[in-house]
Amino acid sequence: MIDKQRQGVQVNLIHDSAGTIGTPAAFFERLSASGIRVLEFNPLNPLAARQDWELNQRDHRKLLIVDGRTAFLGGINISSVYSSGSSGRSSQARPDAGPGWRDTDLQLQGPAVAELQKLFLATWEKQKGEPLAARNYFPTLQPAGRQVVRVIGSSPEEAYSLIYATLLSAITSAETSVHLTNAYFVPDPQLLAALEAAAQRGVDVTLILPGQTDSWLVFHAGRSFYTQLLRAGVKIYERRGAILHSKTALVDGVWATVGSTNLDWRSFLHNYELNAVVLGAEFGQQLQTMFERDLAASDAIGLVQWQRRTLDLHLQEAFARAWAYWL
Repeated sequence: MIDKQRQGVQVNLIHDSAGTIGTPAAFFERLSASGIRVLEFNPLNPLAARQDWELNQRDHRKLLIVDGRTAFLGGINISSVYSSGSSGRSSQARPDAGPGWRDTDLQLQGPAVAELQKLFLATWEKQKGEPLAARNYFPTLQPAGRQVVRVIGSSPEEAYSLIYATLLSAITSAETSVHLTNAYFVPDPQLLAALEAAAQRGVDVTLILPGQTDSWLVFHAGRSFYTQLLRAGVKIYERRGAILHSKTALVDGVWATVGSTNLDWRSFLHNYELNAVVLGAEFGQQLQTMFERDLAASDAIGLVQWQRRTLDLHLQEAFARAWAYWL
């Protein structure tokens, strides 16, 4: 980023205060000193806040826009945990002995990029960032590709999460299949009911969830719903060999979404999130191929097997579930 700034490319960076709490201040000071515009989203320190202090509202979006023409969004953070890649051989253990992270990002071109640029600039303005250097942030964009793409940003200030409402609608309308891959799964009653109802009317509802995680509470809170879902006919698999961080959904092979939104209360109520919805069989097939690859690297959870789990797991799940709203 510093190299590009020195070459005359203006770099603008928004980082969430809580998400980068472990990053030394010197890191961002070095970026600022090079000319990069750096904005801390909702500072944890109330004295540094530029607007009404909102401790629980966090920016969970992952977005890169290049020259106003190409954009990347999804689940991938800028972090050393991704140094081993996210699929295939690269998902094996890293040199530091930690597991690789399995994640998904989407590269977009065409008019949808302008909508993503608007979201970035709106966030910058709302967070009262210093004025950005003048650049052509909105070049003329021509259609690119054959898929229909809709960009959906959500924030806790809205009456309801548009991403959540769109996903619920897709699941409710599903006729053949609902395939979800998600890192943090703590469903609210509406999502739980939608998944159960889809399975009970004969839709193939299959979830790929983490087999290991970086969040103990979320992991066990999510597992506390397995029995109810399995009894309804939902198929559940846990990804092995990697820390699953993807957030994708595919309905009937033609409605797909990739983004930052987890299937938990935090994403739907407390976070700023970003997803792209893609309509079309071509992209749907790409996502289905990815889903099947993950399925082959996952372990099936059966109802009989799950009901025989140990008492300590029952207790951990009950404790974690009590915190579901805040996770």
